[in-house]
Amino acid sequence: MAEHAVKIDFQRNVEQALGNTQLRRNLRKAMDSLSLKRKAVFPDRALFEQMRGVSQAIRQRSLAHLPELLEQLERQCTANGIQVHWAETTTEGNQLIQDIILRHGGRRIIKGKSMVSEEMHLNAFLEARGFEVLETDLGEYIIQLDHETPSHIIVPAIHKNKDQVAHLFHDKIPDTPYTEVIEELNAIARRTLRTQFAAGDIGISGVNFAVAETGTLCLVENEGNGRMCTTVPPVHIAVMGLEKVVETLQDVPPLLRLLTGSATGQLITTYFNMITSPRKPGEKDGPKEVHLVILDNGRSRMLADPDLRETLHCIRCGACLNHCPVYTRLGGHAYGYVYPGPIGSILTPQMEGLDKAGSLATASSLCCACEEVCPVKIPFTKIFRILRNESYATGNSPHAVPGHGYKRTLIESLAWKGWKTFNTSPGLYAFGSRMMALFGSRLPRVGPLQQWTRCRSAPKFAPKSLHALAKEEGLSNE
Repeated sequence: MAEHAVKIDFQRNVEQALGNTQLRRNLRKAMDSLSLKRKAVFPDRALFEQMRGVSQAIRQRSLAHLPELLEQLERQCTANGIQVHWAETTTEGNQLIQDIILRHGGRRIIKGKSMVSEEMHLNAFLEARGFEVLETDLGEYIIQLDHETPSHIIVPAIHKNKDQVAHLFHDKIPDTPYTEVIEELNAIARRTLRTQFAAGDIGISGVNFAVAETGTLCLVENEGNGRMCTTVPPVHIAVMGLEKVVETLQDVPPLLRLLTGSATGQLITTYFNMITSPRKPGEKDGPKEVHLVILDNGRSRMLADPDLRETLHCIRCGACLNHCPVYTRLGGHAYGYVYPGPIGSILTPQMEGLDKAGSLATASSLCCACEEVCPVKIPFTKIFRILRNESYATGNSPHAVPGHGYKRTLIESLAWKGWKTFNTSPGLYAFGSRMMALFGSRLPRVGPLQQWTRCRSAPKFAPKSLHALAKEEGLSNE
């Protein structure tokens, strides 16, 4: 379980988000654009379903052999010169990264986009210990300037419009003139960030796919900052969740095609980086050392559950967010944790515990929009139902989700036990039915019954048998 877990007031966050009209306008414009781009890049529905089937099979195969693939990945990476480190918790992961930085006397860290580093709260951990950390992805850089967390898996600053970014750059970046021209805003960010790459002691990145066959780390990006972070500093640290491993290089193209199309509506991103080793003798660029930190943080527990392991299929494309009627009205910050939207609502409760993040499992209308667009066919609604049931589960639950049963109360347990006894005992059921027929209409309209009848007609019981009522309604065979 994550060490940074705190219970959020999801209801309060929802009310605040719904009351923010600017936020809702920004989200509506952005979501419409992303949804249309994705639809345009997958015009053939039958072909899209075929591609989904292939990608789902790849993810299922990878997870079915995950322990062996992780061992193979470590062997191949080590043979290639990449140093592999294992972290069971986020605390261990942060400590490992700090140790690597200190061993090289590093102070300035430049980062590419990484959701796992957000999951680890890595920036806060390093900054609290005196390190300088700079996000180089444009969206991440924007929210770092404003001291915020990502609002979206793919587009971290999706909740801001260009006017808000213009004011932010003018206020936070020294000697920056105010402009709302998008090209000029991009140029300001590029000019500011370019001066930082050469000064970085350590580069940190995420990993989109790790290939066990060759020990290759694959990074998907559009801005070139990821390539700078992984080649300019003398030391590169890559962080990944253990589920990111795939078996062979042949598994990458189908997943990449669906990842880029689902995320940004592109056939392929501008940059696709494949890192297999540190700089070799005679090469002119690249880091002298490459480290890979593989994080568990509850993933092995999900893997062990046959009904919940499909959560780990996720390739972090963000398509489920872009089509979710809940996320598109709230944005990511309302969820209160790193991963928002449908994927966050099934992943976070399993990581943080239902007693802390179980409310996220209710952040779905079960409309199945997320399932229809998910490129790896995650059964969101099935997992939502499991987590909701787990919120009331007893200690004998077949799913070992941390914090299960947090909603269960003694009164509710007794009520359902009484209901079960009443409805499974023919004699008790017949007696109760007769009593309701005689006295049901005389029940006082107080307490819970008062709330029920406030907007409904009170039930009226006639002193007739169920057989007689069925006959009157024409439901009897007689």
